Amino acid sequence: MAISAKGFGPFDIRGIYPTDVNEELAWRVGRVFPGLFGIRKAVVGRDIRLSSPSMQEALVRGLREAGCDVVDIGQCGTEMIYFTTVHYGLDGGVMVTASHNPKEYNGMKFVKEGARPISEDTGLKDIEKAVLEGEFAPRPPTGKVEPLDVMQEYAEHILSYVDVGKLKPYKVVANAGNGAAGPIIDALEKHLPFDIVKIHHEPDGNFPNGVPNPLRQENREATIRAVRETGADVGVAWDGDFDRCFLFDENGDFIEGYYMVGFLAEAFLRKEKGGTVVYDPRMVWNTVEIAEKMGGKAVICRSGHAFIKDKMRELDAVYGGELSSHHYFRDFSYCDSGMIPWLLILELMSESGGQTLSELMKERKERYPASGELNSRVKDADAVFRKIEERYGSMGIVSKLDGISVEFENWRFNLRKSSTEPELRLNVESRHDRKLMEEKTEELLRLIRS
Repeated sequence: MAISAKGFGPFDIRGIYPTDVNEELAWRVGRVFPGLFGIRKAVVGRDIRLSSPSMQEALVRGLREAGCDVVDIGQCGTEMIYFTTVHYGLDGGVMVTASHNPKEYNGMKFVKEGARPISEDTGLKDIEKAVLEGEFAPRPPTGKVEPLDVMQEYAEHILSYVDVGKLKPYKVVANAGNGAAGPIIDALEKHLPFDIVKIHHEPDGNFPNGVPNPLRQENREATIRAVRETGADVGVAWDGDFDRCFLFDENGDFIEGYYMVGFLAEAFLRKEKGGTVVYDPRMVWNTVEIAEKMGGKAVICRSGHAFIKDKMRELDAVYGGELSSHHYFRDFSYCDSGMIPWLLILELMSESGGQTLSELMKERKERYPASGELNSRVKDADAVFRKIEERYGSMGIVSKLDGISVEFENWRFNLRKSSTEPELRLNVESRHDRKLMEEKTEELLRLIRS
């Protein structure tokens, strides 16, 4: 099979199978990964994509030929690689996944010891160079492979983030999106007081109910419908490798990740007075205000899991959150989890004196109306950025930490390129003025899409 650099991105390998990523690439990655990072024993797992078993098999063969012992945890979520790496004191790990991308995609994510991410700044470029330029011939495998079921220990760890005895018997719609989340929901369910209504529950790489990416409006409808039809207190949906979860209130209304970041930041700063939380530049005012009100410190950081994790380690931040619904926890090795947040939210609801999720969110949504992330495919992203900066740059405060952000007295926006798809992503927020936010969102979209 032909290989190329096309699948190598800033944070992982991800592309269309088998043209951009394939078994030959996975085998070569396995051959170079141990030597580049001093890895003698690594955990390997995979998501539910149809090409993932053969990709994992090739990866494991390469690792063993490089003399690396392999702990194989099979089908799993990405955060289970993080957990296993740390819990068992392994030297690193590789997850075969393309996360929320369409079913024709696949890829790989990498961590070193302590579940530290490997990105283009910390070794991914070295993997790319070695894979593309190295001389490769099959050799006898000297590394051992050990299958391991980590589900019970992982579930126990996830449950340790909440006081199960305080949880109220809520009805919860759980939409696994036919991704990898179903089995862990089953493992957690027996320890929880919830009445869980499961939809799209069975892992299926054909994605019969659409790509598991609830950030896209069309992928939310099934969860919304199930919440309304069953009278559930909350809905939860996950992406394919369940490192992100998405919340819906009792009315079936989608809760933007922006408000969840503020909500969880407040929860952690209640427990750790004067603590630090990290947030990304797409939407900011709500998070900053909450942190200041709680006597904590909010620190902005470029979007992307590797950047957020590194910044959290640097500051020993208790929590980090991105608008994309990646939530990071110091006690989870500064890694992101899609299973911890929804349990924390239900614990907060249980302690709220009977308030519903919509009631808990109402004030923040009214105080800082937000557009949600809006995607546009354009032919020339650089030309669009120049046009936007020329139009707005002289009127507001400009930041280029991540894409371009422009702040005015009563509204602000961020426009950035996607790191995983050929799209521009727009976010707009205002202070107390939904009409202004909507007008400016429409104005910006007209410019971007023209």
